[in-house]
Amino acid sequence: MKLWSAFLSLFLLFPSMALSQDRLSLMLDWFVNPDHGPIILARELGYFEAEGLVIDLITPSDPNDPPRMVAAGRIDLAVTYQPQLHLSRHQDLPLLRVGTLISTPLTCLVVLADGPVKSLGDLRGRKVGYAVAGVQEALLGGMLASHGLRMEDVEAINIGWSISPALMSGQVDAVIGAYRNFELNQLALEGVEGRCFYPEEEGVPAYDELIYVAHSERLDHERIARFLAATERATHYIVNHPQAAWEIFAATAPELRTELNARAWVDTWPRFDTRPAAMDPGRYQRFEGFLQGQGLVTDLLSVAELAVDVNAP
Repeated sequence: MKLWSAFLSLFLLFPSMALSQDRLSLMLDWFVNPDHGPIILARELGYFEAEGLVIDLITPSDPNDPPRMVAAGRIDLAVTYQPQLHLSRHQDLPLLRVGTLISTPLTCLVVLADGPVKSLGDLRGRKVGYAVAGVQEALLGGMLASHGLRMEDVEAINIGWSISPALMSGQVDAVIGAYRNFELNQLALEGVEGRCFYPEEEGVPAYDELIYVAHSERLDHERIARFLAATERATHYIVNHPQAAWEIFAATAPELRTELNARAWVDTWPRFDTRPAAMDPGRYQRFEGFLQGQGLVTDLLSVAELAVDVNAP
């Protein structure tokens, strides 16, 4: 009896001991970069450990892999994009949004500041590059429509991930799919000034750029809630101490300490979601309607088919 009491006392004093074996595998959307600040800080500051979690971070070889790997049941969580979630669900992939990493759009349409495109109306008859078919074309279509243009009025060219080079070389007059926190800084470092047209100001409803998704039929609400609690705590640390947080982040790998990443960090940290578990149902409803209007989907999915608040009763 005394032995059991001693064990119980230790359990109450160190509750994380009982949870220390809980593991979650998380696949990022791409290689580690400032967009993943809260995840890296939660690991480095011991917040995952305080929640009784061990997080296995995985980087994909293909940025299209993360949601597919979750849907196949091979990983627990993935970082992906809200627009991609909608299309994945319409393809019957068993995915649900369970949290938000970056709650504002990062994608924008970039042109050269000294080029001929001063407004979106100037794109008529010009070449526009894109990296990912489907979503980026839908964003472009919505932006063009706000200026009385259609997709047929421009020449859309798949440039892959060669975004900045294609623009600087004159291969295209504009690119959709550039990240405002990276490509604009990359251009500046090359001595070129870029200009960004923001989708949310040009007819596209605002959306969550980066979200966490899990398998809809294998949700571990409690474990995911602890993961989000740790990243929320890390986000508040970043917001309160952005420079100190950058130093911790950059120290985790030599390749992260670059001028581009330093500039991107400054442009990124204000966009981290300080309430990653919270959900805005209207945001998902509006984007469903937008995709339907662009002809990418026919039937509308309900919010419950797209997203969940893991902290809800």
